[in-house]
Amino acid sequence: MTFSLVARCAETGMFGIAISSSSPAVAARCAYTRAGVGAVASQNITDPRLGPFALDLMQGGMSAGEAISGVKDQAQFPEYRQVLAIDKDGRTAIHSGPNSLGIWTEAHGKDVVSAGNLLANDGVPQAIVHGFETATGHIGDRLIAAMRAGLAAGGEAGPIHSAGLQICDDVQWPAADLRCDWTQDCPIEAIAAAWDVYKPQMADYVKRALDPTAAPSYGVPGDE
Repeated sequence: MTFSLVARCAETGMFGIAISSSSPAVAARCAYTRAGVGAVASQNITDPRLGPFALDLMQGGMSAGEAISGVKDQAQFPEYRQVLAIDKDGRTAIHSGPNSLGIWTEAHGKDVVSAGNLLANDGVPQAIVHGFETATGHIGDRLIAAMRAGLAAGGEAGPIHSAGLQICDDVQWPAADLRCDWTQDCPIEAIAAAWDVYKPQMADYVKRALDPTAAPSYGVPGDE
């Protein structure tokens, strides 16, 4: 009931994840990034503990493949889990348990990996990877392009209702964490609209946290 990608920008070192599902609030349960470490999606019948666990393993020196092996070895009910990871060197790995739902498959590319379950067809992850690899610009733009490509290729077998985009840079919290938790319209387009607004302000919100005296105002009443 989910399709996603995790990716790295080789130029900036940023990591990102984009994800969509027929389930509510998918990004709240499935999306994890950590600056200087990597990105993880933990999906299918979701265990939210697996994302931070995989990131801890990579932060401890494991590659994405080693971390995913660690998840498979130590997770409860790994046969129901689908976990994607990318590490600081752009290496990718996926575990898709045999009890993943419906049509499930995966695809790897340069600095990107995609997977999904309950898909409309088995070409969706490859379309997502191709969409990311052929898009240009900021990693956020490329993540949106990839998800649009996956949706155009068929997306999930049924209608999607939630989506999210998370990006980490060089601070301890996500530089962008955008979510559409439920809509009857296209949640990917809702995230795209939010990204268009947030993108030019992203660096300034980090600056506000680190040095409020150096951050610009955006005309919010009382903060002109």
